[in-house]
Amino acid sequence: MSNKNIWYLPGPFHRYSEDIKALAKEAGLRIIDANATESREDAADDVPEVTVKEFPKVLLIDGGSSIVNIDAFRAELESVGLIVESFADQALVRPEGDLGPVADRLFQVFEAVNAGVQSLRNERDGEVEKVKSLQKRIDDLLAQTDKAGQADAEAKEIADLKAKLDAANVTYRANASKESLQKQVDELPKV
Repeated sequence: MSNKNIWYLPGPFHRYSEDIKALAKEAGLRIIDANATESREDAADDVPEVTVKEFPKVLLIDGGSSIVNIDAFRAELESVGLIVESFADQALVRPEGDLGPVADRLFQVFEAVNAGVQSLRNERDGEVEKVKSLQKRIDDLLAQTDKAGQADAEAKEIADLKAKLDAANVTYRANASKESLQKQVDELPKV
C-alpha cells in the first residue's frame, strides 16, 4: 500500500500567488517540481488549488504598437549615443531635432547631474578659498609670534647688558640701542 503524499507542481514555485510551501505543509504533502520528473508515483489525489500570478505586460517600443518604426528607433538610439558621449566628454550637448522620450529623459537626467556636480565644484572652490585665507592668517600669526619671540630675546639681552652696566656703576641712556650698550659693556675693564 503506497502513501500518496506527493504534490507534483510545475515550477518555478514563485510564480504562484499562494504560499505553496504553507499549503503543502497544511495538507501534509511533499512538493516535487513536475517539470523535473516524468514519474507521478505516489501523486496525491487531493491537492490544493493554486493560481499563477499575473505578470506585467512588456511595453513595446513606439507607444505599445507591435509595429516598430525602425527609423525612429535608430534616430532615438543615435541621440542617446550622442548624449552619452557628450556627457562622457564633460561637455553635455543636446542633439538637434526631436530626441524621442527616452533620449529626452536621459538628457534631463544628465543635465541634473551636471548641475549637481557644478554646485559641488562651486562649494569646493569656496572652501578652498576659505582654506587659503585661513592659511594666510596662520602664516601671519606665526610670523608675528616669531617677531615677538625675537623681540623678547632682544629685550632680555638688553636687560642683561643694562644689569652689567648697573653692576659696574656705568651710566647709559634709557633708550640706548643694544649695540651702544654692547659697546659700553665691551669697554668695561676685565676683572
